[in-house]
Amino acid sequence: MRAHSISQATLADGRELYYFDDAADGAADGGSGGTDAAAQRRGSRRPGFADLRAPGARSAAGELRFDALTGEWVAIAAHRQSRTHLPPADECPLCPSTPENPSEIPAPDYDVVVFENRFPSLGPDVGRLPARPAWGTSVPAYGRCEVVSFTQDHTGSFSGLGEVRARTVVEAWAARTAALSALPGIRQVFPFENRGAQIGVTLHHPHGQIYAYPYVPPRAAVLAAAARKYYDDAGGRDTLTGSLLRAERTDGSRMVLEGRHFSAYVPFAARWPLEVHLVPHRQVADLAGLDDGEKDELARLYLDLLRRLDALYPTPTPYIAAWQQAPLDKLLRPAGYLHLQLTSPRRAADKLKYLAGSEAAMGAFINDTTPEAVAERLRGAADTTGTEGSTR
Repeated sequence: MRAHSISQATLADGRELYYFDDAADGAADGGSGGTDAAAQRRGSRRPGFADLRAPGARSAAGELRFDALTGEWVAIAAHRQSRTHLPPADECPLCPSTPENPSEIPAPDYDVVVFENRFPSLGPDVGRLPARPAWGTSVPAYGRCEVVSFTQDHTGSFSGLGEVRARTVVEAWAARTAALSALPGIRQVFPFENRGAQIGVTLHHPHGQIYAYPYVPPRAAVLAAAARKYYDDAGGRDTLTGSLLRAERTDGSRMVLEGRHFSAYVPFAARWPLEVHLVPHRQVADLAGLDDGEKDELARLYLDLLRRLDALYPTPTPYIAAWQQAPLDKLLRPAGYLHLQLTSPRRAADKLKYLAGSEAAMGAFINDTTPEAVAERLRGAADTTGTEGSTR
């Protein structure tokens, strides 16, 4: 697959925007792919489309406050109360701009776009947090929050993209992970997608986000600490995620997909009614570290996995797709291992799992499904997806 075209633009308030075009040899495949000439034409003229909205000040920055009770940072972002909430299609900020709707994306057409969030929880300034915070410590909300629009089409979902377009999204994730990781003070880069009103999305348009944190978030810190301990106990010769992948592939009862470079399984101790981990066979710290062959297969298997999830019930399944990447800390990174944690609170066709006392207050999860049964259902869902991913 040939290199993707990437071009940069600046919005009226100074925020950065990046166009990622489908690979030039990708024919249209249901994900708005195009011919060589069309891709080259779009790539050459997009930066020339200026944001015609009146120049204005960026949204006010938030703050980070230190919670001395837990040792964690909390973002205070009151400016997000006014953010766009489920607008109608003719007012969507992620659709291409028209005279009637000058949106966040100035060009009249696009493949994949990444831009700085207008209402960020973190940023736009970057910097380092104090080494020894205490009660009362408050600093600017350093970091970066970006929006990733998967398609110019207002309706649909990631699972409805063609393989060429999904591959472009993977390329955008990888490129932005590398760029954000290089910013001063950033310690964790987190691409993710919230899908479905039940999850709390505020835009119908298919999209995801990327957060670049100036600290290692609590969940990532737990994963990183466990990974580092295993790595140290193994004398640096093995990784925790790699060992779990081998164990799941050997057992087989919870496997969903197996490819040349990636495998997907329901974890032995799944917390959520629907939970699948998609893991590369090779230890790699983040999406930026994948080679082209791995990215190609990732696009294909990820689509397969999402389509299986949607095939379980008559209506689309809400989910959170969380790309767990290695923290940028020198101590933690050698043990880090990229993987996707795909979770959904859906426990039946008409029932959701809500985090109540045990889960929300104590972090002690109680799963209403068995991982083995969920894996079996996902394997069986292949017949209704029309995909050709290998199953066990």
